[in-house]
Amino acid sequence: MYLGKLRSCYTAAMTEDCRGPLHPKAIDGLHLFNEKKFFEAHEALEEAWKHEKGEIRNLYKGILQVGVTYLHIMRGNYDGAVKVHRRSLKWIQNWPDLCRGIYVKQIRQDLDVVMREVEKLGKEHISEFDLSLIKTVKWNKQNKIWVCDRCGSEMHEKNCKVTCPNCGNRFDCSDLNLYFD
Repeated sequence: MYLGKLRSCYTAAMTEDCRGPLHPKAIDGLHLFNEKKFFEAHEALEEAWKHEKGEIRNLYKGILQVGVTYLHIMRGNYDGAVKVHRRSLKWIQNWPDLCRGIYVKQIRQDLDVVMREVEKLGKEHISEFDLSLIKTVKWNKQNKIWVCDRCGSEMHEKNCKVTCPNCGNRFDCSDLNLYFD
């Protein structure tokens, strides 16, 4: 597995950065990424990381690099895809599975599937790559993501009850000021 061996623990600074909102340019970049406009996504995400402070800049760089990897694949550039993929790993490997509403774990898994296929096809057959393997970035556009303070899992809301499916921690969403002030 491409990512499993490289993944290490994320830092407290990364966890703290994950609680903030997405930069507006990052939102633009994610929309462009999902439209497979990877060059334009690169520009928007670069603008976002230039304006951010802290570790979150590196997540934006990582998503940007994943998009560049996909652009190289779409253009049939095997060497470019492999090179940028390696570079992207240093930016996305250490992030929590969910950060600022972005499902980072899914990005890593999707990239792994893509790169396995690229490696299987090799330089001579990259033009046969199935573009349907390139998936969109999933994120919670309302930014209503709660992370359990007991176990770190994503919590789910239903009828104003927020519950952790992992440990059962629960609260009423009207009590959010107690938890998130």
